[in-house]
Amino acid sequence: MKLESVDIRQTASATDLVFEALRKAIIEGELAEGEHLRQDHIAQMFNTSRIPVREALQRLEQDGLVTTQRYKGTVVAALSTVEIEEIFEFRALLESEMIRLAVPHLTDEQLSAARSNLETFAATSDPGGWGEANRNFHYSLYEAADRPYHLQIIRSSLDRVDRYLRAQLTLTDGVERANREHLAIFEACERGNADEAADLTRAHILDAGRSLLAILEQRRIPTGSASAP
Repeated sequence: MKLESVDIRQTASATDLVFEALRKAIIEGELAEGEHLRQDHIAQMFNTSRIPVREALQRLEQDGLVTTQRYKGTVVAALSTVEIEEIFEFRALLESEMIRLAVPHLTDEQLSAARSNLETFAATSDPGGWGEANRNFHYSLYEAADRPYHLQIIRSSLDRVDRYLRAQLTLTDGVERANREHLAIFEACERGNADEAADLTRAHILDAGRSLLAILEQRRIPTGSASAP
């Protein structure tokens, strides 16, 4: 099992650390779809009891990243193409509204941070870094909306598709296109045009979803087996 282990015997937030380590491994594709997550093995890796491991797995199941199967226990969850399509449709609705709310409140400092994140994404050549760079760019714009619950839901949705998105970027010209679309979104925000930024964000997400589904179908990649921004 590919998982970064930590000795957390003296740590009060053992559940949080196990949760974050497993979450990171799942969304980055280190833990494959269908992989069995044995509580005793994970507890041994982190030098802790099974209680925080069980609690972490329960949180991951609430987020849709793992599932409990009869006779097998907890495994990394898979997504069907129908589920992927629905998540992208949901993201397009929520994130376009999020940026519409954010634009009127963006400060020069926030715009500067967004530009820096945009440039970081454009300069990133390692597929493992695309997901984080992509999130940082979008989050740096969304935060001005002051909707923490919305942002939490967006984060959860991205967690579920992140490993697939990296596949889409790797197997297509997705990075080049994402750079162009990110720049267009940023420039609309810079001009203070909330409606244009919302329309561009919606199109950006839906186009990425369509491209990913086409790749999965053409290459017959089992959903969940590829690393995915």
